Amino acid sequence: QVRLVESGGGLVQAGGSLRLSCAASGRTVSSGSMGWFRQASGKEHEFVTQIREGSGTYYADSVKGRFTISRDSAKNTMYLQMNDLKPEDTAVYYCTASDYPYLRIRADEYPYWGQGTQVTVSS
Repeated sequence: QVRLVESGGGLVQAGGSLRLSCAASGRTVSSGSMGWFRQASGKEHEFVTQIREGSGTYYADSVKGRFTISRDSAKNTMYLQMNDLKPEDTAVYYCTASDYPYLRIRADEYPYWGQGTQVTVSS
């Protein structure tokens, strides 16, 4: 019943910006917590950022100051604004959701996942 659909990925030059969207159905983006993970080729899922009930946020050190997570309850959509992109940001980005509003940084703590969207940053 829960469905998460990412969009907005693509190819961008280093230093550029990209905005990812995650459209949710079967649950509200304002309940529990939602986050973004990414997976580079041949690597494990890496935590990027999380937003919780009450709009508390947390960012991985690698993206802090460059990425911003937000949500629009009216559209039931979550966003990831990515600025000053670097080649090391290249990965498949996944929208995730949890029923609980606690800080969570492990992939297995998020039961709901989207299909992923590819982000490629060239130098």
